[in-house]
Amino acid sequence: MIDPKLLRTDADRLRHAQEMRGESPDLIDRLIAADEDRRAAIGTFERVRARQKEVGKEVAKASAEERPAKLAEAKKLAEEVKELEAGSSLAESRFDEMMAELANPVFDDVPPGGEEDFVVKETIGRPRDFAAEGFTPRDHVELGEMLGAVDIERGAKVSGSRFYFLTGPGALLELALTQYAIAKALEWGFRPMLVPALVKPSAMEGTGFLGQAAQDVYHLPADDLYLVGTSEVGLAAYHSDEILDGATLPYHYVGYSPCFRREAGSYGKDTRGIFRVHWFDKVEMFVYCAPEESEAEHAKLLAFEKEFIESLEIPFQVLEVAAGDLGLSAARKYDCYGWVPSQERYREITSTSNCTEFQARRLGIRMRREDGTVGPVATLNGTLCAMPRMIIMLLENHQNPDGSVTVPAVLRPYLGGMETIAPTA
Repeated sequence: MIDPKLLRTDADRLRHAQEMRGESPDLIDRLIAADEDRRAAIGTFERVRARQKEVGKEVAKASAEERPAKLAEAKKLAEEVKELEAGSSLAESRFDEMMAELANPVFDDVPPGGEEDFVVKETIGRPRDFAAEGFTPRDHVELGEMLGAVDIERGAKVSGSRFYFLTGPGALLELALTQYAIAKALEWGFRPMLVPALVKPSAMEGTGFLGQAAQDVYHLPADDLYLVGTSEVGLAAYHSDEILDGATLPYHYVGYSPCFRREAGSYGKDTRGIFRVHWFDKVEMFVYCAPEESEAEHAKLLAFEKEFIESLEIPFQVLEVAAGDLGLSAARKYDCYGWVPSQERYREITSTSNCTEFQARRLGIRMRREDGTVGPVATLNGTLCAMPRMIIMLLENHQNPDGSVTVPAVLRPYLGGMETIAPTA
C-alpha cells in the first residue's frame, strides 16, 4: 500500500508509474475521487457526531419545557449519526479496496515494458564448449535418472504432474545446498529462521500475494490458511503490527521453507523435468531497514546472490526486470539467470526485490527514529537458493561425458568430501 498523501501531493508520479507498468492511469483518478468522498464522509460524520454530543449535554441541562424538543433533536441526530457512520465506513472500505489494487510505484529509472523488455546488466562466467570437449550435454532429466538423483515418474504417480522425488545423491545435493546457503548467509550477518509454510490471509494479503498473484496460491478453505509460495510471506509478516526500534535496524533474516505454487497459466511450459514445479524448498533472504537505506540494501542482496552463484561455478546473467513484469509489491527487481546447456539459454534461478514501504504499510510495520517520530520501514527480499533449479544448474553445467557430475569445491565439505557423483550401476 502506498502513502495516501501521494494521491494529493504527487498524483502525476503515480500516473506515470502506472503507465510504466502498462496499467491504466485511470485508477489514480478514481482513487483521488474515492479519497475525496472518503474524507468528506468522515468529516460530515464527525461534525454531526460532535453536535450529537453537544445536544446530549444540553438535554441534561434543559428545563422541563425545553427537554422534549431537545430529546427529539437527540433522537434525530442519533439516527443521522448511525446512517453517516455506515456511509463513512462504506466509503472507507471502497477506498481501501481500490488502494489494494494499486501497485507499488516503480523507481523512475526502471525499464518500461513487459516480460521481454528486461535489461541485461552483466554476464558472469562463460558457458562450457561441450562440442569442443567432444560430447553433447544431457539434460537434467536424463542425468537425474542416470545418477539415481531425481524420480519424476513416481512423483507424478504419488502427487500428480509437476511433482518429483529427490533420491540418493539428489536428496544429498539439496541438503548440501541448504547447509551451504545458510552458512554463507551467516557469514554475511543474517539470522536463520525456519518459517511456517501455512499463513493467515492477513499475511498473504499484506505481502501482496492475493492480488494479481492470487491464482498461483493454494488455499485451504476449511482452515482459511494459505500455503506460501515463498518464505518471504512469513518473514514479512513476522513483525506485522509492530513498531521497531530504528536504532537496531537493519534486520537481516534468512528463511528456509517449502514453497507451493499452482503455476496457473503455465500449461505446456517447462513440462519436462523439475524447472517449473508445484512444490520446492528454498532459502530466502529478507531485510527490514529504513526507507532511505533500501537501495543500498538491495545492492547488497544482489551482490550476495552473485557471490553464491559464482561460487558454484555456474555461468549466469544479471537482468533488471521491466516495470510491467514486476509483482504488485516490487519497486525494482533484479533476476539472475543461469546457463542451461541442454537448452542453450539462460533461465531464472534467483531474484531480489526492493518493496520500499509497500508491504510494511499493508502489514502495519513501523519504526521509531531517534527523534521519536514513527513511520513505515522498507522491506526487501532475495532468493539465495531455490533447490530444484539450482540442482538443474549443477547437474547440467558440471556433467562429464560418462554421465557423472563433478561436485563444485564449495559443496564437497557438505557431501563428506565427495568430488564426483557417478551414475548408478
